[in-house]
Amino acid sequence: MEKTLMRSDFRFPGQKGVYHGKVRDVYNIEDRFLLMVVSDRISAFDVVLPKGIPYKGQVLNQIACKFLDATSDLVPNWKIATPDPSVTIGHICKPYPVEMIVRAYLTGTLWRSYKNGLREINGVKLPDGMREHQMLDKPIITPTTKAEQGMHDEDISSDEIIEKGLVPENEYRLIEKYAMDIFMRGSEIAKQHGLILVDTKYEFGNKDGVVMLIDEINTPDSSRYFYSAGYRERFDEGLPQKQLSKEFVREWLMENGFQGKKGQQVPDMSDEFVSMISERYIELYENITGENFIRHDISDIRNRIETNCLSFLETY
Repeated sequence: MEKTLMRSDFRFPGQKGVYHGKVRDVYNIEDRFLLMVVSDRISAFDVVLPKGIPYKGQVLNQIACKFLDATSDLVPNWKIATPDPSVTIGHICKPYPVEMIVRAYLTGTLWRSYKNGLREINGVKLPDGMREHQMLDKPIITPTTKAEQGMHDEDISSDEIIEKGLVPENEYRLIEKYAMDIFMRGSEIAKQHGLILVDTKYEFGNKDGVVMLIDEINTPDSSRYFYSAGYRERFDEGLPQKQLSKEFVREWLMENGFQGKKGQQVPDMSDEFVSMISERYIELYENITGENFIRHDISDIRNRIETNCLSFLETY
């Protein structure tokens, strides 16, 4: 029996089409709404790894749904229902071709760019003498283009987005406000659980003239978290921060000679390593939400998802 969902090929009533992303399979139902199945696939360096991770889809879907509910007073979002632990059904929106990256610390790609001489990003000037993982004076938004599958996102300024007509100015300014509002809410929730929301990615769309938050929100696949305890000591001593993200998977791949470059082979993923990743994702869930993770039955996950979704569609 199947204990991970690597790919779905459901045929739902009213289905108009399906899009298979790196992690999510998205079904168009009657051009009315989207049914998003969060698989157990895991990607790194733009490559989908060969083995699924038990419970990963449930972890990501349930974190995203909790944050969609926790920010629904700040911004309309696409969610309608969650008929299965690994599925969200929501409104069809026209996605904006940009992703909103909100950063509160000099970490990751921003640090690497800074180290190489960058001192201004999206109109925000950064002073000399900053250090890796240093907290910024205030969070900043660094948008990127939303690349086609297989392509890399590229940095773009707010002015360029408006000048190129990618997003109308009034809608873009609203998106900026929404992104910052939900980031601050996410930071407050993280603080309650002993975490720091370091940076994250948000996507937005438009439905009948209404700007909506779409896709995932504040998950470990789209966000970076630090543990609050020990942050200052580690920073003062120049030590790496203890992170709550899937960075540990990238680190394991690099240690085993894989960075997604041409000619490189994905190292063998032992059952023990797969189990360890699964437990780490469950740990991520419990730390981020402050709740115990309930392991739903995965003895036949494909049948479970199909049964729950069909039951919902019959009554909706």
